[in-house]
Amino acid sequence: MHPELFSIGDFTIHTYGFMIMIGATLGFFYLTYSAKKDLNIEREKIQTLAILIIIAAFVGGKLFFYFEDPSYYLSSWASMKKNFRTGFVFYGSLLFAVPLTIWYFRKEKWPLWPMMDRLAITICIIHGIGRLGCFFAGCCYGVPTDMPWGVTFTNPISQAEPLNTALHPTQLYSAGMILSILIILMMLKRHHRFEGQLFFVYIILYAFGRGIIEFFRGDEERGYIIDGVLSHSQFISLIVIAVTVWMYLRFKKKAEFKS
Repeated sequence: MHPELFSIGDFTIHTYGFMIMIGATLGFFYLTYSAKKDLNIEREKIQTLAILIIIAAFVGGKLFFYFEDPSYYLSSWASMKKNFRTGFVFYGSLLFAVPLTIWYFRKEKWPLWPMMDRLAITICIIHGIGRLGCFFAGCCYGVPTDMPWGVTFTNPISQAEPLNTALHPTQLYSAGMILSILIILMMLKRHHRFEGQLFFVYIILYAFGRGIIEFFRGDEERGYIIDGVLSHSQFISLIVIAVTVWMYLRFKKKAEFKS
């Protein structure tokens, strides 16, 4: 597709980073508006939180990416630098950002689960637009396909492999899945039964959808727990679903008991 949006001399704007910036901006506007409107939390406090989340998401996403093939990426700085801008694992970003976010909420004495519900919607906004950036960059590409909606990447700097071959547009599958989750969360927000429900629903739906999309992913270097059967992301998805369903049922039971 179009990995580079435009260049001015030696300065290049990469489409992936540009889409992330758009998603982060829209997500920030939603979170600040929602937190102020519903919880009376000032915008300045959200700005500090946003910076912390960006740092945690970057570090977590990169570490999980490198740990998928540590013998290669940790062998030299050149190997680590090769995919420095686009090589991220979303689960790594999520698992680093969520604990830090919870710590910050408690530090500021904000209502934890109402904020986590709003954060779930924010993550969908950022992640969904970010997946469009993946599509333009060619990363997170799918396996070859004969389906009429297969996408052929031809740009020599695209990360998709192989070039000039129709591939499953798994980036668009993910973007569509995340958009669907976002719509569900916005509808559920009006009638949710307990605080934290939106966050748990988001985690469960995303983990399930990600596990399905993995079957169509073509970047096999990300590795398998069971070769050719269960990828790292699918393994994490199973754990995440099990833990989150348990928490969902526990919170639901508490809410029903109180009512």
